[in-house]
Amino acid sequence: MKIQIINGPNLNLLGVREPGVYGNASFDACMTALRRRFPDVELSYFQSNIEGEIINKLHETGFSFDGIVLNAGAYTHTSVAIHDAIKAITTPVVEVHISNVHAREEFRHTSLISGVCRGVIAGFGMDSYRLAVEAIKG
Repeated sequence: MKIQIINGPNLNLLGVREPGVYGNASFDACMTALRRRFPDVELSYFQSNIEGEIINKLHETGFSFDGIVLNAGAYTHTSVAIHDAIKAITTPVVEVHISNVHAREEFRHTSLISGVCRGVIAGFGMDSYRLAVEAIKG
């Protein structure tokens, strides 16, 4: 099984960015834990602050991987283009958020991508990624 994890803007700063919201752990630590927990899954990781690069990665993996875990960051609330890219591919996508976006600013309450994702996991910190991988594995 192959699963692509894609993180969007500012998630390269995990571990230092707003630790009260996002925690103190880097995403490298999260990937190490995921690979240890799911040795039978080939986990690939990609992060970009650039919308077009995220779309390119969705296109690249969206027909050959078994699942995609996507934390589109702020693009969740603004990107029709990412919505359309998810809709165009055949690989199921699980939308993930580290924080509970519904307990934050009102503009974060609307997701433009949820409707084209298999499901949404939010508010469980880095454990949201584990839950997403488990959902894809079935």
